[in-house]
Amino acid sequence: MDTKRHGGAYDRGQADSYYRRRPEPHLYAGDTYNSERILEADMTPAEIYQYWEGYKYNEQLGHHKDWR
Repeated sequence: MDTKRHGGAYDRGQADSYYRRRPEPHLYAGDTYNSERILEADMTPAEIYQYWEGYKYNEQLGHHKDWR
């Protein structure tokens, strides 16, 4: 599982959880915001799984952005 790549599915899942965004599986072809955004319909089952693993892991940690 690619948990290190900035813009990868796991990274995006963690980020969505951290910023308390609604979960929406996606990833980037390269770096986040500097490459094509790939939506769930075009992701492999493994990539979708990675997204949810990143999201769930951050939820378990309870590590969220403090907006104050």
